[in-house]
Amino acid sequence: MTAASSYPALGPVKARRVIGWAGLIAGSVDIIVQAVLFGLKGKSPVYLLQVIAGGLLGMSSFQGGAATAVLGAFFHFLIAFTAAAVFYAASRKLTFLVRQFALAGVLYGVIVYSFMNFVVLPMSAYHVKVAFPSTAVLTKDIALHVLLIGLPISLVVRKYSTKLKQS
Repeated sequence: MTAASSYPALGPVKARRVIGWAGLIAGSVDIIVQAVLFGLKGKSPVYLLQVIAGGLLGMSSFQGGAATAVLGAFFHFLIAFTAAAVFYAASRKLTFLVRQFALAGVLYGVIVYSFMNFVVLPMSAYHVKVAFPSTAVLTKDIALHVLLIGLPISLVVRKYSTKLKQS
């Protein structure tokens, strides 16, 4: 069996379901954990969501109240669903992403971290300059991306792909 035929693309409705669940789970788990971490620093969930909206709006996002918090939530989940869609699409051709789902989830978490920090943030309205954080911060941030983004997405894609193979 060839790599391309091992896990064929699901129909549009089923593919949307896989991507939807993967994005919803990863996005929800991530935002809850981040809200707790921000809370430990004395910051509210609204502030967290405004930080996310600041990627487009810059520092003015903190003057927007609930409206910019809603925009931040929209962007957060847009990113999560996009990450899920990219992984799903890749898994249709690169079947090891499903077969070796744990390793794939770890690697994908590192990829998402790298993309967000070295591509998205420098292009954001914050105008972040690429700089490596301390080893402790880097380790924590990568671990969070692996545990909260990479692994949940790879597990959901595997769950649906396993059902597909059994049908």
